[in-house]
Amino acid sequence: MNTRKIGMLVVATILTLPWLGGWLTGTAHSLGALSTVAVAGIGILGASFLLTWGAETAEKDVPRAFAIAVLAVLAVAPEYAVDALYAWQAGVQAGTPAGAEAGNLAVANMTGANRILIGIGWAGVALYTVFRSGADEDPAVKDRGGFLNDAVSLDRDISLEIAFLLAATAWAFLVPLGPGIDIFDMAFLVGLYVLYIGVVLRGEPEEHVEHVGVPAMLGKIPNPYRALTVIALFAFSGLIIFTAVEPFAHSLELLGEDIGIPSFFMIQWIAPLASESPELIVVVVLVRKARSTAGFNALISSKLNQWTLLIGTLVVVHSIALGEYGALAFDAKQEAEIWITAAQSLFALALIINFEIDVREAVGLFLLFISQVLLEFLVLRDIIHLPIGEIQLLHLFTATYILLALGLFAGRREALVQLVRDTRGIIASAIHGEPEENPVAEE
Repeated sequence: MNTRKIGMLVVATILTLPWLGGWLTGTAHSLGALSTVAVAGIGILGASFLLTWGAETAEKDVPRAFAIAVLAVLAVAPEYAVDALYAWQAGVQAGTPAGAEAGNLAVANMTGANRILIGIGWAGVALYTVFRSGADEDPAVKDRGGFLNDAVSLDRDISLEIAFLLAATAWAFLVPLGPGIDIFDMAFLVGLYVLYIGVVLRGEPEEHVEHVGVPAMLGKIPNPYRALTVIALFAFSGLIIFTAVEPFAHSLELLGEDIGIPSFFMIQWIAPLASESPELIVVVVLVRKARSTAGFNALISSKLNQWTLLIGTLVVVHSIALGEYGALAFDAKQEAEIWITAAQSLFALALIINFEIDVREAVGLFLLFISQVLLEFLVLRDIIHLPIGEIQLLHLFTATYILLALGLFAGRREALVQLVRDTRGIIASAIHGEPEENPVAEE
């Protein structure tokens, strides 16, 4: 085994030990806000590398899409933990102002996380992929010439994820029309994700996956020891991320309050930014290895399970805490937040429906996201005053996203039709037990 590769594995593990030791002994709870951010943040960084290496190694034995899906689930586990905490509080304190506020915070944290994943994640990784050092050697980067015309080309093998995400996005527009996040939302969204995983599991392991670095070393371990190694990496990194991000996010909130940033704003934007960090680190690692397609697959899988499992399971946690079934209610502000989040998702999908995203599209996606967040922050701080209210501002951005998305879908209707055909073919192949007949491979 290569000494350098072993050293990288050891260093990543060492980064997690200060937080692990503090958590096991209970001393982590006595740390100050700044110390918690530092120790937990470094632990999350180390765990993210271990998580990435485990997922890449797993590709040797399971379908690549399934390995990336598992990676995405583990990477967003911290977001589940934070959101579930607020949904639980909403159930325990039901019927009180504190309970109503907790329900609103659960929705705010969920919508903030989803918009960050696209506005910063998809856009930022696309730009990083094009402009990083060595991009000219990445087959996914297309040099088109002209001003900001270079693009990242996506593999058509991720058509299944895009199609399922499009279905979840369409349903999300209906969520605010009900009494809250209810059993129908859970049945459709969780069922959609279960169907997706079922289709992915029917795929065959890809035999010719070339890895470098730590995954290449781990891939040489014979089974069953390789499988046990992957499971251990998943379990250990998942434990670190799950236990570290909530204190990390809460400490960030405290630091924000010390400088005068409202708690609600911190919970919607700063806390999700912290909990999304493992996903972004994972993707950056993949892109640096010129595995841009795998990186975007991880981002899209993360968005899919956040947009299905995260929303669908909130009502379960809420009902358990309540002691009976009850929809997770939210106010008019959070209705608007869900609609703008669904609209942003629709726009982002319209951008990649042709399986590429160029620099101008990525910049536009980022600017639309950051301008809304910045305007909201400036209004909250009384730095500027708008002629419309906060909810009307969200509706304005929602309409903008939808109009842009509809225009793109109209111009790319052939790509949309092809996506539907490809997805039907993949599902039919999975049902009939012929995963090798991948219709998109013929493109």
